[in-house]
Amino acid sequence: MDLFSSSRSSLQAAPLAERMRPRNLDDFIGQEHIVGKGRLLRRAIEADKLGSIILYGPPGSGKTTLATIISEMTKANFVKINAVSAGVAEIRAEIKKAQDNLNFYGQRSIFFIDEIHALKRGAQQDCLLEAVEKGVVTIIGATTENPYFELNGALLSRSRIFQLAEHSSNDLKQLIQRSLMDEENGLGMYRVQLAEDAVTHFIEMSGGDARNVLNALELAVLSTAPSEDGCRHITLEVAEDSTQQRYIRYDKSGDNHYDVISAFIKSIRGSAPDAALHYYARMTAAGEDQRFIVRRLIVHASEDIGMADPQAMLMAHAAWNALETVGLPEARIPIAQCILYLATAPKSNSVIAAIDEAMGDIKNKAAGRVPLHLKDTHYRGARELGHTGYKYPHNYPGHYVEQQYLPDALQGVTYYRPTEQGREKLIKKRLSLKSKKE
Repeated sequence: MDLFSSSRSSLQAAPLAERMRPRNLDDFIGQEHIVGKGRLLRRAIEADKLGSIILYGPPGSGKTTLATIISEMTKANFVKINAVSAGVAEIRAEIKKAQDNLNFYGQRSIFFIDEIHALKRGAQQDCLLEAVEKGVVTIIGATTENPYFELNGALLSRSRIFQLAEHSSNDLKQLIQRSLMDEENGLGMYRVQLAEDAVTHFIEMSGGDARNVLNALELAVLSTAPSEDGCRHITLEVAEDSTQQRYIRYDKSGDNHYDVISAFIKSIRGSAPDAALHYYARMTAAGEDQRFIVRRLIVHASEDIGMADPQAMLMAHAAWNALETVGLPEARIPIAQCILYLATAPKSNSVIAAIDEAMGDIKNKAAGRVPLHLKDTHYRGARELGHTGYKYPHNYPGHYVEQQYLPDALQGVTYYRPTEQGREKLIKKRLSLKSKKE
């Protein structure tokens, strides 16, 4: 029973993204890792033996489309539930109907629960869990949120999670081409000449969302009058106007991607806050993955600032937390604050220099044994083995006492060499005083 189907007239009035929604797996574009030929989910759908699943992925990645396809291929009673608006009473009523269908007609029921992360833990999720456990219903949940955080463990354990990815550029290009060729549901009845840079712009501005790219394409075509040759010419300028965004020349998988991120990091390293913000804005406008950007900030906070200002690492992680908890567009503000902090912080590469030198010695030199007085003494017999003589620094003036820490083979080695920058100037002074005591 297909609750997604609609009359031909209402379908023609729907947006292009809805009209072009595939009705079978062969027409489904993308997500080959889960619905490609021979894949588990595809086999289960084709055999009509689907168990409870959670479709987890970003907007426009095909979650609802897959549910639509399942609804048209299954013999089960298919029920659509919106978790945002459905209350416990409504869910229980649907479960009662499903139980009756199973008891009297032997018909299974599948519940498609959109925005399943919106179901409240407790009553809503628990009543579903009971129905799933008894085999009364099979659930298909769709969510943009991490199900491991949003759903209770019992419900998760009875469902298989399939993660959908953003559509690739090739996927979106296929969708555009199919829409321009389809005369029944697409834009094939119009003679459209689509410039290559306009295609690139639609794809880059879509954020991997199929709905976004098709809706922008439809607006561009319908708002462009035919020229003298009878064609509707969709140029880059038309594409920019349709998406209300100017084209940013930035290829997330090409040289430009690496050039811009390199310029971004080098601007922070060079204490140029305005340039750093420029490159961040450039990446953000082009749809760069914000997690990629903040991961680079976390690395930079240690690699190029380090002990000169240890707060830099905290700022970078705070930016990550803001991104994960708040999301865009608001998270751009704490991320920008972090960028400004790092760009204006004192710089030191002593941390990366120290760890790289230490790792080099581990690879190229004999490590030597841990000195006896540093070995573990928290077991009976340790003292008999000679694990004695450790001096507890807090029992001595200045909380420091001279004793051997490095293995014999590495005595005299120095890895960490603090600079005169920021807090490291104080660290250098303290280590200098310590060496004088020695």
